[in-house]
Amino acid sequence: MPSIRPVSDLRNHFAEITREVQESKEPVFLTKNGVGSIVVMSMESYEQNRYDSMVYDKLREAELQAASTEARLSHEDVISKARARVQAAEEKKRA
Repeated sequence: MPSIRPVSDLRNHFAEITREVQESKEPVFLTKNGVGSIVVMSMESYEQNRYDSMVYDKLREAELQAASTEARLSHEDVISKARARVQAAEEKKRA
């Protein structure tokens, strides 16, 4: 169940809201005059949401790319190309 509170609680109960979002890993929705205004979430949850979104975007991009061509790569080809990219990045970092 989402936690919905008036925005004034942010001023009056900041420590309590902070503890709630950190313990529950769920956001707290704050309202102003009964209308949604802002969302408060822990940094951990925020970073996880950003990561999940990035992964989803990459998977969606791969699906679109796969749908646009009949070409398919074998597991060995993919791993070989990935290793080559990692090695090139490491060499660039050392240079």
